[in-house]
Amino acid sequence: MASILSPTVINERIQSLDIIRGIAILGILIMNIQSFSMPGSAYSNPMAFGDLNGINKWVWILSHVFTDMKFMNIFSILFGAGIILVTSRSEIKTGKSAGLHYKRTFWLLVLGLIHAHLIWYGDILVTYSLCALILFPLRKLKPSLQMILGFFIFSIQSIIYLFFASSINYWPVESLSETAQSWTPAIERINYEVGMLTGSLSQQIQHNSAVATYLQTNYFFSLYGFWRVSGLMLIGMSLYKWGFFISKKSNTFYKKLSLTLLPIGLTLIIIGVIKNFNADWNWKYSMFLGSQFNYWGSLFLSIGYMSIFMIIINSNILYFLKNRLAAVGRMALTNYISQSLICVTLFFGFGFGLFGQIDRWMQVIIVLLIWMLQLIWSKPWLEKFRFGPLEWLWRSFTYGKKQKMIR
Repeated sequence: MASILSPTVINERIQSLDIIRGIAILGILIMNIQSFSMPGSAYSNPMAFGDLNGINKWVWILSHVFTDMKFMNIFSILFGAGIILVTSRSEIKTGKSAGLHYKRTFWLLVLGLIHAHLIWYGDILVTYSLCALILFPLRKLKPSLQMILGFFIFSIQSIIYLFFASSINYWPVESLSETAQSWTPAIERINYEVGMLTGSLSQQIQHNSAVATYLQTNYFFSLYGFWRVSGLMLIGMSLYKWGFFISKKSNTFYKKLSLTLLPIGLTLIIIGVIKNFNADWNWKYSMFLGSQFNYWGSLFLSIGYMSIFMIIINSNILYFLKNRLAAVGRMALTNYISQSLICVTLFFGFGFGLFGQIDRWMQVIIVLLIWMLQLIWSKPWLEKFRFGPLEWLWRSFTYGKKQKMIR
C-alpha cells in the first residue's frame, strides 16, 4: 500500500541543506535591511539616498561585493533543490508528487501575498511560488540539461537589459524622464515614500501593496524576477541530482570549484563597482550594462560560497555553530518573516518610524543583533517543537490536517 504523506521528520533531513539555508536566511538580511530602512531606489543606486562617505561607503562596497544577490541566489538554488527532494520522496512513498507540489506551492504563495501586501513589498516567496508552479514539469530532466537550461534562462535577463541599453536613444522623452526619476528620485518623491511608510498603518499597507503589485506583475515577467529565479532553481535541481549537497563529492572537488569560481566572481564584481563609480552612477549605464557585472559575478560567487560551506560542513569544526545554523535553516520561513516583522517595527510608522534615518553602518549593527536573536531562539524552539510556527501552519494546510507540534 502507498505510504501516507507526511512532513519530513528530523532523521530524514539533510543537514547540509539546513545549514546552508540557515546561512542564506541570515545573509539576505544584509541587503534587505537597506530596503526596510531606506527608500527603494537606494538599493540599486547608492547615490540616490543617504550618506555615502567614509564608513558608509565602505559598508556599501563590502556588502555589494560579498553579499548583494549572493545569498538570495543561494536561497533560490536551494529552493530548486528542495523541489527535487520533496517530489522524489513523495514519489517513492505514493508514486506521485504533483498534488503535493501544487498544494505546497499554493499555500506558500498565499503566505507570500500576505507578507508582500500587508507587511513588506520586498517579499521573495511569491516569486518562488510562481516559478515553482511553472518549473515543476522540468524536474525530471537530466541534471546536465537542467544546468544548461538554467544558465540560459538566467541569461535572458541580461539579454533584456542589453536591449534596453542599446535602445535608450530611441526611447520617448516621457520614458527617459520616468526612468531617471526612478533611479535618482527628486526630494519630493523621496519625501512621499518616507511619509507613506512612516504614516498610518493604512498608508503603509497602501504603499506596500502598490509596489508589491508592480514587482509581482510587470517586473516579474518582463524585467527580472522570473528569469533570474527560474534559472537559479534549475541550477539547484541539477546540483542536487549531482549530489552536491549530500557529500557525494570530495573536498578536493569543492576546493577546486571554490578556487575557480570565487576569483572570477570577485573580479567581475569589483570591475563593476569601479566602472559604476567612474560613471557617477548615471542610470543610462549603471541601471543596465553596469548591473551585469554583479548579476553574473554573484552567480559564480554563490556557488563558490556553497562549495566552501560544504567543506566546513564535512569537517569536524564549528560543531556548535553548525547546529545553530541548521536550526535557523529548518525554521527558514519563520525566520524570514520574523526578520520582516522586526524591521518594519523598527522602521515603519506603526512602530518606531526610523525609516530614512539610519545610516548604512548602523544598519549592520541591527543586522548583527537580529542574527544573534535568530541563532539563539531557533535551536531551543526546535528542541521543544517539531516545526517553526509558520512551518507548522504551512505543513498543516499542505497536508490538509493539523500537524503535531509538540515533540
